[in-house]
Amino acid sequence: MQIFTCPFCGPRDEREFHFAAEAGKTRPDTTQQIDAETWATYLHAQRNDKGRTSEVWMHLPCSELFLMERDSTTMEVFSSQPLRKEPQ
Repeated sequence: MQIFTCPFCGPRDEREFHFAAEAGKTRPDTTQQIDAETWATYLHAQRNDKGRTSEVWMHLPCSELFLMERDSTTMEVFSSQPLRKEPQ
């Protein structure tokens, strides 16, 4: 079992988390015409990088999305940061 850290709830069992997306993946501009291949690539293609990666994860009990930086080969987690910013 691996422990991931939710930036809102603290360290938790990995089974409480769900992978949401690769970080930095840009959604096509839907105000413009998008061909099927571009849209399919956005929806289904993943880089599946080996080594240090940045990913968006969800902590299921609190439903918060956050950015996790981890090594995809060793599973070492380097950091977890919230995606939302607190109102100032």
